[in-house]
Amino acid sequence: MLLRLFLLFTLIPLAELWLLLWFSSLTSPAVTFGLVVVTGILGATLARKQGAQAWKKIQTNLVQGQQPTGVVLDGVMILIAGAFLITPGIMTDMLGFALLIPRVRDLLKVHLGEWIRKRALMQVQSQTSFHSSHAGFQDFGGSHTTVKEEDIIDVEFVRKESSETD
Repeated sequence: MLLRLFLLFTLIPLAELWLLLWFSSLTSPAVTFGLVVVTGILGATLARKQGAQAWKKIQTNLVQGQQPTGVVLDGVMILIAGAFLITPGIMTDMLGFALLIPRVRDLLKVHLGEWIRKRALMQVQSQTSFHSSHAGFQDFGGSHTTVKEEDIIDVEFVRKESSETD
């Protein structure tokens, strides 16, 4: 994990710097600087607008008694997009603008929802718990299994206190 973080925070900035220098050699330093500034301002503006829309959808879902799981993921991806867009660089800008496209976020939500389901299932299976809930995962998209009444097993455990005579 530490190695991944080290690579993330060293290799990506180095690649971004190399791309900016390469782009600057093709155009000019002024054009490269202008590109970084414009994408930062444009990206921050778009992320702020879409973030406000996501926040309103979250509030609407909560008022209507619906779980805003998918909308919360949209908000998180928009927040990440904004962070990528205000970070100087070509790769992060492309990734940030991609995350602002609703269709891209929808595709990512499906994959992220499946990943979360698998992780949650592994977590539940690794513990000695008999209760599992799919609550909150309805609107990720992808395949859903329908739980029928005959599939539900209701179990009650009673702990027997040990007596002093045992």
